[in-house]
Amino acid sequence: MPTTIEQPDTLARSIHGLQAAQESGELLGETLTLNMGPSHPSTHGVLRIELELDGELIVKARPDIGYLHRGDEKIAENMQYNQFVPYTDRLDYLAPLANNVAYALAVEKLMGWELPARGKAIRVICCELARISAHLLGLGAFAMDCGAVTMFLWTFTEREKIYNLIERLTGARFTTSYTRVGGQTRDLPPGFEAEVREFVRGFRLVLKECDAMLTRNRIFMDRTKDVGIISREDAIAFGISGPNLRGSGVEHDLRRAHPYLDYEKYDFEIPVGTVGDCFDRYLVRMEEMRQSCNILDQVIDKLPGGPINVHDPKSTLPEKEAVMTKMEELIHHFIVATEGADAPAGEVYFGAENPKGELGFYIYSLGGGVPYRLKIRAPSFVNLSICSKIMPGHFVSDVVSILGSIDFVMGECDR
Repeated sequence: MPTTIEQPDTLARSIHGLQAAQESGELLGETLTLNMGPSHPSTHGVLRIELELDGELIVKARPDIGYLHRGDEKIAENMQYNQFVPYTDRLDYLAPLANNVAYALAVEKLMGWELPARGKAIRVICCELARISAHLLGLGAFAMDCGAVTMFLWTFTEREKIYNLIERLTGARFTTSYTRVGGQTRDLPPGFEAEVREFVRGFRLVLKECDAMLTRNRIFMDRTKDVGIISREDAIAFGISGPNLRGSGVEHDLRRAHPYLDYEKYDFEIPVGTVGDCFDRYLVRMEEMRQSCNILDQVIDKLPGGPINVHDPKSTLPEKEAVMTKMEELIHHFIVATEGADAPAGEVYFGAENPKGELGFYIYSLGGGVPYRLKIRAPSFVNLSICSKIMPGHFVSDVVSILGSIDFVMGECDR
């Protein structure tokens, strides 16, 4: 069942009167074009927004993207499937572990592979740690944009603890490249489960402090309530996903709608908003972090033993010991390493519930170790498309609140 988040009562101002006056033409005079970005501190990346203003009132808003375009999809078409894993780190670079998993699941769907139970559980741990980390930065930056600097410092302190866990698991803190098509590079290190449990225990207390400090803060509420409202109908029509969609009252989470990695075995709630404004999107992300803590506890409690990787003698690398002692295994290792896994011809799409929304990979294969076409469905790209719809009628100062509540990453948007 979804968890409906009720907003506390407030006397926050409404902009509907301004919008009505704008539509009737009463406030429109000579307009001014203002460029916000691409280096504005509130744009969370190299985003430029072209604003048309009547005084301080926004008449039109046009997002201008592409400043961080690197051609990831074309790069993928010239690389073996596993060689593209490090490039997925650079999509939503706040949640690289989750990007790795989403891409690997798409290729494994093409290959027809099913991970062992322990491999799935490890990936769930990766995804939920990444979700908490990404939400912490998103909420900390959002709060700082609205003037609450303390929240930013608290969230970054907790993210540092997550980075320590990620470093223990993967050997890297930021660009992890941990997942492989068919499994992971290594199993959990000794004592890792206890460290995750200890982090979750302490993080729940910090989350309560953040909630107490910000949720009923008068300044924060006035900056976010009834600002940037995305209606349920608009959210669906624009293809919005993730917390932004659920903040508009749509109960849709791919972990529940199309379960993967055995998510159907875990008990968690899907938070949904009631208004669809910036404040609702904040509340949804706060609750999602609590639910991620619940999932992590359940994964650690139920963590199975056994192998972590798919066993496919034809398309996976043989054991290192066998490669060093047997000629046949050495030849097989050479073929797989140089030509890649022998994927069947066909086309697949897989979407995962990433922190920003639905991160999807469409793969069109003609067979062999390299995709013929690869398309990335980036949630930040889709979510930003709503800006031109919801920003008109607001003031310039509301732009930073709206952008912070959408919580996008331009590395993923531009690809």
